[in-house]
Amino acid sequence: MYPELFHFSLPEFLSNLFGMQEITVFSYAFLIALGSLIAALYTKWRAKRELGVRNLPNSFFYFIFMAGFVGGKLFFYLQDPLLYIQNPSMLTDNFSGGFVFYGSFVVIIPYIIWYLKTHKIPVLPMLDIFAITTTIVHAIGRLGCFAAGCCYGSPSESGFGLVFPTTHNISVHPTQLYEVSLLIAIMLFLFFVKRKQQFKGQVFLTYLMLYAFGRGVLELFRGDDRGFIIENRLSHSQFIGVCLIVIAVYFYYKFYKQNKLQIINF
Repeated sequence: MYPELFHFSLPEFLSNLFGMQEITVFSYAFLIALGSLIAALYTKWRAKRELGVRNLPNSFFYFIFMAGFVGGKLFFYLQDPLLYIQNPSMLTDNFSGGFVFYGSFVVIIPYIIWYLKTHKIPVLPMLDIFAITTTIVHAIGRLGCFAAGCCYGSPSESGFGLVFPTTHNISVHPTQLYEVSLLIAIMLFLFFVKRKQQFKGQVFLTYLMLYAFGRGVLELFRGDDRGFIIENRLSHSQFIGVCLIVIAVYFYYKFYKQNKLQIINF
């Protein structure tokens, strides 16, 4: 694995100013930043092309990034709060890995909805765009997990097994790469749904259901310590996924019925 991408030394005046002589660029942080940049460019392009929205400022995406960072880290710490209470120095290790996707997701989505409503931008069509945007940044971010050696799987004797720095020479499932494959497959399917779209919000709700189900299955192969609602039965991510599926199914049915009624009345 390659948790550290590269190092570079600071000039003496900067070294004296910041109290450090060398900066380490972590693969995880770099790929998250790269994925966020690509996702932002895609979102702006699709919003302009599909909705004529030309006023999405860079600050909007900066706040999304910050909301994702805070939510992802907060949920990561909440998986084992006593560990970080007893070892507060671990809280400063913010860039080498350790994020919970659903933590980022549940913080980002309310912010996006609030922003869109405040600026009178259509919410559901934009969420449809953000569904595909999310698969982009998430897939690239999972490559960062692979490079950092976190979010690994349970022991495996199959040909897919890999040894990570923290698995003590035990071959495990590379669940990060499994998830990258899942996200790419979901992205391609979402493009298909978009071509046949029947109502606004359909792409976003389809994404919620597909990812929650796929992530629930992937959790069966996870081997890292990530916390459980029911010990060794139902992980935090599986529980959140079940909740999201229920919510998505409800709104999918609701919007589908509304669309059918509009077609009939028309």
